[in-house]
Amino acid sequence: MKRVVLITGHYWSSKRKAGFHWLADAFLRQGWEVVFFTAPLSWLSVIRQDYRLDYPVLQEANKLQQVETTLWSYIWFTLWHPANLRLNVLNSLSHGLFRLYSHLPLGPVASMIEDADLFIFESTPAILLFESFKRINPSAKFIYRVSDDLRLLNNHPVVLETEQQIASEFDLVSVPSQYIYRNFPGLPNLELHFHGIRKDLFDQEYANPYPTVNHPNIIFVGNSYFDTDFIAQASQLFPNWQFHIIGPIKNLPARKNIISYGELPFIATIPYIKYADIALQTLVYSHGSESFTDSLKMIQYTYCQLPIIAPVYLSSSKTHVFYYQPGDVDSIRNALLAAQSYKRDQIQTDQIYSWDELVNRFLELTNNNSAL
Repeated sequence: MKRVVLITGHYWSSKRKAGFHWLADAFLRQGWEVVFFTAPLSWLSVIRQDYRLDYPVLQEANKLQQVETTLWSYIWFTLWHPANLRLNVLNSLSHGLFRLYSHLPLGPVASMIEDADLFIFESTPAILLFESFKRINPSAKFIYRVSDDLRLLNNHPVVLETEQQIASEFDLVSVPSQYIYRNFPGLPNLELHFHGIRKDLFDQEYANPYPTVNHPNIIFVGNSYFDTDFIAQASQLFPNWQFHIIGPIKNLPARKNIISYGELPFIATIPYIKYADIALQTLVYSHGSESFTDSLKMIQYTYCQLPIIAPVYLSSSKTHVFYYQPGDVDSIRNALLAAQSYKRDQIQTDQIYSWDELVNRFLELTNNNSAL
């Protein structure tokens, strides 16, 4: 049985289902053994109150957990990991120490790394493990899936330097947005692959979760960067419209037409997306946020043929996205009204990947006409 090791910042049993969860799922369906390798996590994560500590990551740390017959979860917990220390002088002083991250003991997962056929690294500080994994298992294939712009995530300089140094050494660098694609000019092993979705789950029938369909139901699903000023303005402009917010979003205005659900399991969010009238990609700007033009959530909204509201800095050629200028009431009103009147059957979905199709594309590009 072929084995893939997915090196990701996500925890397997998290409520938040990210792209690497779905890649793992697709590999499992195709008969691969999967090792879901979670890193980085360290005592620095504890100090910073990392959200993953809401799960039993400390109890499972450095223990190989067999989740299913061919699925393993491994949380690599170390004394420290490369983290931005916020001050240039501290980042400079820690540079040499953080370079040694890949030399920390791997624990019981080491034997599975030696025998793996394929490694897929997510864009996290754990990319520092690339060279050591390459030494341990030089015959394996290596893919870098750049889920996020490392600069947007404010990583330690050693992480950004490492990305530049090793990108060309991967068999494939796969990016999910045009914005991130432009970060790797001239890289011969670079491919643009938008996020996939579980089409089979979205295609199922679900009960409509909304109590009323007399007025538009507006949906936002996400974890961070939410533009609370937008929702304050929009909910006041359209008091009969219902705004549904799924995710750990704080400081929402206390209005009857704003309904907050907190975090929900992924499968529970699907009916809210499918039966919505308009979707929100209303995010506050930070450096590199332009990559969210092609986020996984945007792909899911598009697959469900939803008009989307987004700030002007996320402008793209998508005709079903309507833009507002942050803080500008008139542009917020105009964007929502335009989205409401848009004919949803115009939204094209035939170019959207399933996760299985994306995995097949990865394997096709890394095989080089020879079997893994």
